[in-house]
Amino acid sequence: MNQILFAGLTILVGVAGCLAYFWLSNMALDRVFPPRGASASANLRRSGRIRPWLFLAPAILFLGVYLVYPVFASVWLALSQGGVFVGIENFVWLVQDPKFRESLINNVLWLIFVPSMATLIGLIAAQLTDNIKWGAIAKSLIFMPMAISFVGAAVIWKFIYEFRAEGLAQIGLLNAFVTTLGFAPHAWLTIPLLNTFLLMMIMVWMQAGFAMVLLSAALRGIPDETIEAAILDGANPWQVFWRVQVPQIKGTIAVVWTTITIMVLKIFDIVFAITNGQWGTQVLANMMYDWSFRAGDFNRGATIAIVIMIAVLPIMIWNIRNAHRERD
Repeated sequence: MNQILFAGLTILVGVAGCLAYFWLSNMALDRVFPPRGASASANLRRSGRIRPWLFLAPAILFLGVYLVYPVFASVWLALSQGGVFVGIENFVWLVQDPKFRESLINNVLWLIFVPSMATLIGLIAAQLTDNIKWGAIAKSLIFMPMAISFVGAAVIWKFIYEFRAEGLAQIGLLNAFVTTLGFAPHAWLTIPLLNTFLLMMIMVWMQAGFAMVLLSAALRGIPDETIEAAILDGANPWQVFWRVQVPQIKGTIAVVWTTITIMVLKIFDIVFAITNGQWGTQVLANMMYDWSFRAGDFNRGATIAIVIMIAVLPIMIWNIRNAHRERD
């Protein structure tokens, strides 16, 4: 009960503080540049230029504290050890570490497989669900995994891959299916390379719905005249889809693909919850967590974080610029 009261009081104080800031700052601005008298016109122009920045100032301040400061702090940690500047020594260690090379290869596999499969499945699902009677229900079912957290999805799929020794009842869906066909059960998550792809399937399952929703909206935006002209020219449904519709939504496909790519570069929860990086499934974010919070070496953890940031940054910039081009 006390916690609920404290939470309610915090919300009230926060909202009242925001209202007071906007009211007082607005009043102060009008005092400095009064909208009356001989200079009223010039004052209105000056206050009009300053007012947006005045209102944005708290948000910019919080972003600076919680986003920009950690970047500089991480760079310093990556270039130091025990508070002493060591240059690129941590990066040299990282390059020579075999677990880093394993993580890098796995991240590349994730980058190739997950965005491609999720976008392809989303595109096909968007086209099919737009042309069937119960398409809205099908879309809801495909989109539903997006509402589940990564850890929740990992727990669900862990039960699917669950293994029991031969002769015991299999509670894992995959091994139950395999034993029904007469084959021996396997500890799938311990088989190198295959286990990485089994983890990737979870991400594909979750992101296909996201891709489907955006691509479905893009497909609906294609003018009917274009499709009718293609049909009159003798194109069959396959040719209309791949040669007429897909080229017209390539901008949206690129945005979907890059958005999923950014998520994949930061993949952590699924690997952490299912294998914890064992049996050759290590990825960069999980390796950063291991060094920072298990080994307690924040310098090496920050070094891995900088590598992830450098990998994500160009794709994010390209994605934002592409989104701006699409909007214009």
